[in-house]
Amino acid sequence: MPQPPDDIDAVVVRTWCSLALEALGRDREEIDAINVYPVADGDTGTNLYLTVESAAQAVEAVFVAHGTVGAAGPDAGTTDGAPGGGSVPALADAVRAMAHGALIGARGNSGTILAQLLRGMAEVLGAPAGDDDHAELLSEALRRAAESAYQAVAHPVEGTVLTVATAAAEAAAAAARTGTSAAAGTGAGCTAVARAAYEGACAALDATPGQLAVLGRAGVVDAGGRGLVDVLAALAGAFSGEAPAAERRRAPTVLPPHFTDDCPAEGGPAFEVIYLLEADDDAVARLRARLDGIGDSLVVVGGDGLWNVHVHVDDAGAAVEAGVDAGRPYRIRITHFGATGTPAPEQVQRAVVAVVPGEGLAALCREAGATTVLARPGEPPASGELVDAIRRAHAREVVLLPNDAELRHTAAAAAEQARAEGVRVALVPTRAAVQGVAALAVHEPDRRFDEDVVAMTAAAGATRYAELAVAERQSWTSAGICQAGDVLGLIDGDVAVIGADLATTAETVLHRMLSAGGELVTLVLGDGVPVAVADRLEGFVRGGHLAVDTVVYDGGRQLAPLLIGVE
Repeated sequence: MPQPPDDIDAVVVRTWCSLALEALGRDREEIDAINVYPVADGDTGTNLYLTVESAAQAVEAVFVAHGTVGAAGPDAGTTDGAPGGGSVPALADAVRAMAHGALIGARGNSGTILAQLLRGMAEVLGAPAGDDDHAELLSEALRRAAESAYQAVAHPVEGTVLTVATAAAEAAAAAARTGTSAAAGTGAGCTAVARAAYEGACAALDATPGQLAVLGRAGVVDAGGRGLVDVLAALAGAFSGEAPAAERRRAPTVLPPHFTDDCPAEGGPAFEVIYLLEADDDAVARLRARLDGIGDSLVVVGGDGLWNVHVHVDDAGAAVEAGVDAGRPYRIRITHFGATGTPAPEQVQRAVVAVVPGEGLAALCREAGATTVLARPGEPPASGELVDAIRRAHAREVVLLPNDAELRHTAAAAAEQARAEGVRVALVPTRAAVQGVAALAVHEPDRRFDEDVVAMTAAAGATRYAELAVAERQSWTSAGICQAGDVLGLIDGDVAVIGADLATTAETVLHRMLSAGGELVTLVLGDGVPVAVADRLEGFVRGGHLAVDTVVYDGGRQLAPLLIGVE
């Protein structure tokens, strides 16, 4: 068994994310149950879990890119080599991926703050370290994390996750100076610093009911702080090879009857609004001031042109409009907090959940009755997002369309979780968005579930798919060597054509696809592709295949400029 590391590297970061996700998954429901501040909506544990899941997936993607395979965990490997072969990524790459993954996947007030905590750590750990002492580096990262989280919150409140983060940083700094923690004994190193941070967080968490009146009345500790304790316990475990002693873990206090998880905010706003925002620093500064004037629980995290905005408001439209004025908001989520005694909406019998690559297809699928999950370029949805969409569909039976071969494992995990919650889920293995459109076209909610799934699966399977992409650099492909700027025609996932312009390459792709027969061609145009391209391709199909119909959809902003389906 390899020795536990005492320096921080990419393998430690990977293990940390894995252990944190495991801990939050185990404690999610308990943390949800003590969520009374800032709104008693019972979702802090779930939000933290989904945020860390997104971070962990981003880190795992870095390892996959380096040819490293195998599960993360305390025994996954050491700095001496990569588990499962390949090379170990640089620490900077791992921590930046972790921070970015948390940013784009942050959910709720606590998840957004956690994303900023991880970003603050990445700012320190991602900088060239040289011969820096790793224990001091980790201590400084925790200090920067707490500092940046306070700066992200419009009106910081003590007795919350912010207090717990600060206490953890202070304990870590003391350990880095003296090389001790209460349990780890003497010996400077990251193990002692991480353990001290965990112990400091535990002590601060115990004190939160005395700092925040709403917690004291409910008889609970802060839910966000409780989740951070899990995250810091995982950090300590990533270094030591074992989690801190179970008896030191802070168990949530049971809520008294008058504080249930459907309690409304105490006179607070009606909506939670969250979105990602592409904007510059000056525009975000103006946005902060504007949102602070119309809502509360304002947290804006991120930087370098990409931000995650969280606010509680009565006028959700005004919060979104402010984002539009500041830049380009997307992945907009609006949640109504509701009120005690409000009945849940009645379940429908069947629904379809579809992953789509652009807003254009999202609108099309919604018109057809589907619940959609937007997959932006480079930002595939996590399983938690798919589970959340299944829940939002509020149906007894759900047909899940991943519409991407790379999402098959993520979709399978989401389906399993939803089944555990009592939803009957069928996963149709659609490998492209045009296959999903074909499946949705034959969906009939009134027929038997199995018959509907078979019909949708058959329609998807009968649809060949292609996409046009632009090469970013010189590369070997199955069709030969391409140069940067070449147009690539991919048929069923493989490069089949290399061309100089979009329309001509698309004609070649269509010719090859239609040579095997077909009755309907579907064209999905991305942003910036002229309508004249669609007109030319329609004419090409009509000229050589009189019996074949063509339909054209506006895909909006999507990774590929053109998607093609032939069925």
